[in-house]
Amino acid sequence: MQVPNDSPDSPSTSSSTQENRRWKVLIVDDDRAVVQLVQAALAAHGYQFFDAADGSAALTAIRDHRPDLVIMDVEMPGLGGVEVCRIVKANQRETGFGFIPVILMTARQAVGKIEGLELGADDFLVKPFDAAELSARVKSMLRLKALQDTLVQRNRELEEKQKELLALSRTDPLTGLFNRRYFEERLAVEFARADRYHAPLSCLMLDIDHFKAINDSYGHAVGDRVLREIAKMASQLLRDVDLLARYGGEELVALLPETGPRQALRVGERIRQAIAALQLEHRSALGQSSAIRCTVSIGVASFPIPAIESHEGLLRAADASLYAAKWAGKNSVRQFEG
Repeated sequence: MQVPNDSPDSPSTSSSTQENRRWKVLIVDDDRAVVQLVQAALAAHGYQFFDAADGSAALTAIRDHRPDLVIMDVEMPGLGGVEVCRIVKANQRETGFGFIPVILMTARQAVGKIEGLELGADDFLVKPFDAAELSARVKSMLRLKALQDTLVQRNRELEEKQKELLALSRTDPLTGLFNRRYFEERLAVEFARADRYHAPLSCLMLDIDHFKAINDSYGHAVGDRVLREIAKMASQLLRDVDLLARYGGEELVALLPETGPRQALRVGERIRQAIAALQLEHRSALGQSSAIRCTVSIGVASFPIPAIESHEGLLRAADASLYAAKWAGKNSVRQFEG
């Protein structure tokens, strides 16, 4: 395979997208004279040319160079132009070759344009071809390529925006955790799975002790910081498969799949101890430094047990255990016994 014509001239096209792009054209023909004729007919446009002498070499060139257009003879030794065209069109996904327009050429006068297009080509030429006609058809195909690439890019950008919007709809803006709505959606799904496969599922509810006093003493900005730090600490102590969300106010909730009551109680205690050891430095407006310490109360509930029959029941059981921890003097973990 050769790269004989690598002219630095910019393409002479009407599209602003094309003007900023050096188009790559692959010419596939076992007749070297035809390859040179095609290059000569298109040389003035500054395209970057590649060539191949048969279908197998053409597929290698497509994989290596990702051309914007393929101009290919129908009849070649070995793998013919029609077979290569079908392979290219079967791999138009972004994970494959992407969209590459194909112009098929043939020396058989009896083959009409409709039959050529039915072979899978985007356009069709009978040899010997007129240079002006070839140039016009190439420009048309490259405009089609530019439009298709723009559409793919717009779709990709739209998908990214949709992902961003989905993430925003699921995320609590203060802590970066999942929000209550998404937690409740996942809770229903995970409970149904646990019920179906008789798998354990645990839920932890965490509430920051004396949070109102922190807000009153230091201000809401410091309270927000405390909430973020506690959310970060709890996240670090959970597995990737666990789900932690802000349930409301100073309350967090965690869902632990494949986790029984004894394991869940240990997780809750580990979180309680880590937060009790957390110390946040605060500097007042007068420059005085002080340490803010806080604790959490945690309620734990696990499925399956007879007293819990639904995902709402699991959440209520964790909430009831949280209140039991509060009544026990706070900074404690209590488990639902049923």
